[in-house]
This record gives sequence, structure tokens and C-alpha cells, in this order.
Amino acid sequence: MTDKRPILTLITGADRGIGFETAMSLAKKGQHILLGSRNMVRGKKAVDKIRQAGYDAELLILDVTDQTDIDRNKLIVNEKFGYLDTLINNAGIALDNHEDAATLSTNVIRKEFDVNFFGTVSMIQAFIPLLKRAKSGKIINVSSNMGSLDLASDPNSKFYNVSSLGYQSSKAAVNFATITFAKELADTNITVNSVNPGWTATAFGGRDTKQPVPDGMQTVQEGARQIVKLASDPRNDLNGTFTENDGSLPW
Repeated sequence: MTDKRPILTLITGADRGIGFETAMSLAKKGQHILLGSRNMVRGKKAVDKIRQAGYDAELLILDVTDQTDIDRNKLIVNEKFGYLDTLINNAGIALDNHEDAATLSTNVIRKEFDVNFFGTVSMIQAFIPLLKRAKSGKIINVSSNMGSLDLASDPNSKFYNVSSLGYQSSKAAVNFATITFAKELADTNITVNSVNPGWTATAFGGRDTKQPVPDGMQTVQEGARQIVKLASDPRNDLNGTFTENDGSLPW
């Protein structure tokens, strides 16, 4: 290993939306992108776009709910590179459609936790050894302001009357994972942070992208901005934070 090796960044769920925008933006900054996607066709198309633009990317077929898949990809990265600089846990789903908590199926909640929380934790656990081999390792968990307990319980917050039990609680759990891993890894070369992309014009949550963009919904570039900022910061001196474009968020 030499200082000339590329900055290697693995992004889950990166074949579209904020994940893809993050991948393209970091590739433009000279990082070598490992683009995680469950879907071969969408993943290959995304990687081809980055390569056709003149940047470095390769595809990892990766389902974060499948431990065998995670272990297989860890082995691939280890054998080909032997290290990982940045892990961006971007893969996420929202299935509960703001249904009342009194009637929301726990099967739906479990599916959201499988991707949003357990998938994130499983990826972190698997790739810590490779991140420790980086000069300066980063774990960035894509969370949500909807997972903030402070905002959800504040009568003056716009999130006070929002009810999305599965999604919100899974993102609150992601934030707790961020805090826990940040403390556990504080004496290593690895930092761990949560980022809120914000309300972004993507297909996330089943939104029809052919419909007009509602007032207040930001562009995908804006949604990826804080993730890209942390992932490309050479200082890597933030640890255990929850931030967005406008600054810090309450847990």
C-alpha cells in the first residue's frame, strides 16, 4: 500500500437518486467508487454513466439485507484493494406511507428495519477491518430529520404531527448506531457520522417523479451535498455528529 492508492468509497443503494448523485460527485473529485446496487441492470447503467463521464467506478451487486451478499462483497474488496476509505450507508426504504401507528403492519416495519437499520449495522460490522486499513476511515450513515426524537416530540416542529412509525423509528435507530459506533471507534482512525439529506426530488418512498416538484422539495444535488462534503473532507475531524446542509440537527 502506498500514498498513491485511490480514495476508495463504497456507497450502498447508489444506482439512482441521492446515492447516484453522491457517487458521481465523489467520482468527479477523484475518488474510486464502488457502487452498490441490488439490481444488475440499474447498477450497470449507473456505473456506465460515471465511466462515460470519464471517472472511476465499478459495480458491486449488493443487497444489504443479505449477510451472504455482504460477506461476498467484503471478500471482493479485500482481495482487490485490501482497504476501504469510506463507507456510505445510503440504501434505505420507506414503506409505511404515513399510515396510523395503530394499524400499521409490523411486517412493514420489519422490512424497513431490515434495510435501514440492520443493513447499516451489518455493513459497518463487516467493513470495519478494511476501514481500519485506510489512512483516514469514514462511515457516513444516511439518516433523516424524521428520525430525530427531539424534532418529533417538539410541538413547534413541523415533524410533530408526522406519523411514519416504521421509517422514523428505523432512522432513529440508525442515529443510535452512529452514536454507539462513533464512541466505540473513537480511538481508531475511523469516524462515524449521520447525515440528513432532506426532502429531495427522487423516487424515494414511491414518489412519482413525473409529477411536478412540490414547493420546498430540493434538488438531488442539494440532497447529496452534505454527504459529499463529509466524504471529501480531508480533515475527517467530525465524529458522532448528525448534520445537514444547514448545520447540526438534534438527535
